[in-house]
Amino acid sequence: MPVLAERGYLIPAIDTEETNYVACANRLADSIRQWHPDANITILTRDMLPYGDQGGWANDWQMFAASPYRQTIKLEADMIAASPVDHWWTLFEKRDVVISQGARTFYNEPAESRFYRKFFDANNLPDVYNAVTYWRLSKTAQEFFAVVKNIFENWDQWKNQFKYSEPTPSTDAVYAIAAMTMGVENVTLPPGYGPQIVHMKKHVQPIQSQDWTQELTWEHLNPGLRIHTVTQFGFVHYHVKDWL
Repeated sequence: MPVLAERGYLIPAIDTEETNYVACANRLADSIRQWHPDANITILTRDMLPYGDQGGWANDWQMFAASPYRQTIKLEADMIAASPVDHWWTLFEKRDVVISQGARTFYNEPAESRFYRKFFDANNLPDVYNAVTYWRLSKTAQEFFAVVKNIFENWDQWKNQFKYSEPTPSTDAVYAIAAMTMGVENVTLPPGYGPQIVHMKKHVQPIQSQDWTQELTWEHLNPGLRIHTVTQFGFVHYHVKDWL
């Protein structure tokens, strides 16, 4: 992909039978532009994949080739920007690759539940979340996505080295293995630095329902978001796809 700009956000939006990810991506793009009207944003649909649709999460390795930016922040589509986020560019720009680590509750506290992270803990893998991933055009970034490609394409071989019960890996799991392979310090920031998404899944949040929108009050401030009267910061991974 030719470089069109120095910095920009890349939002993969590969629709499934269950989810209109293009609609999610457009809403995310709108929320970013409410804070940053001049932001460069590319919504990557299935027909824009440079090597064709590889199926689900396995398309992720194509993001490096698909980005039209010299510096890219890749975002999962089912999020909104609840506050300004452009300060992250300054934080990231000295690195070649940065994968976000950890998640937060809507109370802006570190998420302590390990319910969804048992594979990571069992294999001593870094607690990375691909939902916010930065890279610049560099040898390190190229190597990282080559490792991601290798893991997806040769999962039957890789999974023998790890305790993983599912037939296909999640993108977070693949990124964690790739980070360990590359050296965690080369693709993350030190603990306590960098973005952490607000992840609205049950078990991460102090809720009983799978659908937080049925249990918690929320106010879409346009721009901005409050959940149970608490002002949110950064990217909120709302998880319930039809919420907006």
